[in-house]
Amino acid sequence: MRIVLVGPPGAGKGTQAALLAQRLDIPHISTGDLFRANISQGTELGRQVESILRSGGLVPDEVTIAMAADRMAKPDAEDGFLLDGFPRNIGQAKALDALLEEQGQRLDAVLDLEVPEEEVVKRIAGRRTCRKDSSHTFHVEYKKPEVEGVCDECGGELYQRDDDHEETVRKRLAVYHEETEPIIDYYREQGLVVTITALAPVPEVTRRALAALPSRT
Repeated sequence: MRIVLVGPPGAGKGTQAALLAQRLDIPHISTGDLFRANISQGTELGRQVESILRSGGLVPDEVTIAMAADRMAKPDAEDGFLLDGFPRNIGQAKALDALLEEQGQRLDAVLDLEVPEEEVVKRIAGRRTCRKDSSHTFHVEYKKPEVEGVCDECGGELYQRDDDHEETVRKRLAVYHEETEPIIDYYREQGLVVTITALAPVPEVTRRALAALPSRT
């Protein structure tokens, strides 16, 4: 099964992508992971990305597409994959369609995780991260630490990352609406979009997504 997962920042795409990929026994392909892997492996594409990111630039579509194409060509993706963070715009979506068409393949579904904008802001702006270990995260409303400002796991200081400030979150949402959201209509015209309300506990969102996917053939 070949799936694209889309949704605004804070919709829980990373969490759902990992769970769905595991349940469906297909690789979870994330552009962020691809960038980091290529950089750490010192590939030609990785060197290009590292240079671009160091200069504060945006990775061009052709580089992102090349990395995604290389990853999708790996043996473990032969029977399917779940794409997270790609395609990010209409140009990338058309490039993905062309890549799949060359291989006699097509997408099976585009899962659209739907979350109201104010809920997204609340989720991200309320997040607090441990300075000692960034994998330890809390929330001022949904996951409060036992002691305010102190990580339950290691005692480190909890702080609000710059990316999590409300003003930054709203800017990220504006970019999403302008660049990524149009791919939903693009894929809806192909009859591929399945919208999932993501205002629910993680297991319930996963259940909804699995139930909404077309049957494997």
